[in-house]
Amino acid sequence: MLEVKRKDNESFESLMRRFSKKLLQSGRIIQAKKIQYHIKPLNKRAQKLKALRREDIKDKREYLRKIGKLDEYLESKKRIVTKKK
Repeated sequence: MLEVKRKDNESFESLMRRFSKKLLQSGRIIQAKKIQYHIKPLNKRAQKLKALRREDIKDKREYLRKIGKLDEYLESKKRIVTKKK
């Protein structure tokens, strides 16, 4: 924990400036920002399932593109998404 003691005749703004400077120099802010959005890594099973799902979606889109129905599929997806909200 950082500690800054107030000097004689020191204004609050000056005290805050010294505290902020020490805080930046300590690297605590950078460390906090690094771990703020940390996402726990997926286990192997979850990674495989996610990859399989991506492949299925990719194959489905490719098939629909080939038969010329991709636009209809995307429009129906948009309607579903807007209904959920």
